Amino acid sequence: MQHHEEGAATGGLTGWPLSEYRKRKLEIRFTGSGSEYFRIWIVNLLLTIVTASLYWPFAKARRIRYFYANTLVDGHALSFHGDPWKMFRGHVLLLVLGGVYSAAGRFSPVAGLVAFALMAAIWPALWRAGMQFRLGNTGWRGLRLGFTGSLKGAYAPFLPIWCMSGAILLTQVYLEGFKRDPQAFVNVFSQVMWIINGAMLAGLLATPWIIAAAKRYQHNGYRIASQQGELRLPTGAVYWLSLKALGLGLLVTAAVTLVLLLTMGVTAFSGRSAVAGVAMIVSIALGYLAYFVVVGPFFTARLQNMVWNGTTSDDLSFTSQLRMRALAVLTLKNWLLMAITLGLYRPFAVVHTTRLRLEAVSLTMDGDPETWVAGEAGANQDATGEFAGDFFGIDMGL
Repeated sequence: MQHHEEGAATGGLTGWPLSEYRKRKLEIRFTGSGSEYFRIWIVNLLLTIVTASLYWPFAKARRIRYFYANTLVDGHALSFHGDPWKMFRGHVLLLVLGGVYSAAGRFSPVAGLVAFALMAAIWPALWRAGMQFRLGNTGWRGLRLGFTGSLKGAYAPFLPIWCMSGAILLTQVYLEGFKRDPQAFVNVFSQVMWIINGAMLAGLLATPWIIAAAKRYQHNGYRIASQQGELRLPTGAVYWLSLKALGLGLLVTAAVTLVLLLTMGVTAFSGRSAVAGVAMIVSIALGYLAYFVVVGPFFTARLQNMVWNGTTSDDLSFTSQLRMRALAVLTLKNWLLMAITLGLYRPFAVVHTTRLRLEAVSLTMDGDPETWVAGEAGANQDATGEFAGDFFGIDMGL
């Protein structure tokens, strides 16, 4: 009887006091430091180079553990239990697939097309397996996270990419038959360019749809114990955000072009052609930097807020208030310091950016975590897909 009363007072196995069951806000803090992560980063980098990338799975496991251990949700750190040797298996598989695809493309366009079809068929399944492994081996306060997205759902967001790439590869295969006749090749090439341009334009126009579909698939599959994620993200909102980013990019381009023209005009009037050349190079470099410092942070901040503000579960909701100005200032600082230090500032930049983005997010919990019974599926130990996201440049993290 006494044991029962103590358990009721402390919230059972999870240790939450009963007074904390009411609706309350859970803050996220990141306690990592650039100097600490620099030591991890430099060792990982050197060992990865020395081992011809074979150490990369172990480097990634160290990096994940460090960032998880320093990510505190309501004062409690995340934990990562993934086995790097199982991640190594996935790394080797991705190396083999990448090597086969590269060799097939050099052998012949037809072989390259077959290799691409194989990659297209396998990769979404690997991407899903990677998320299952990562989240299935992530814990917080004694609870395990998980990913429940279906295999069919993993293929849907990327169909436009496969269609666009497939159309271009088929065009290359078709052109291969005319290479022995230069004149016929030129005539056919001019006729099929509209297919290539059309496929690229279609892929560009489909990008916001792909982003929205991929984010919905990810967040709808997120789970912590019995709490299943749900993301309300209208595709039209992502298109509208993309149009705003495009308009901002055009404004930046126009401003940089105006500055470039004025600079060239002044230097040409002074008769110093060498100064004009230097001024043109500097203006182009500053314009390139301005694009990534302004447009990139704008899109990143707005998309993060849109996605996490729309993510909920039965007892959890998220709030993200990432400021575009703060992210832009930090991005400019990171770029400049990385240029000055020849890239050695990168670990510090990653830590500062992670802190800014994580601490902009908070959770609101409504309910008793004791009722969050763990789901039926345990941690997925298949790490084969863990590196699919890195290989293709897709964010597979939280």
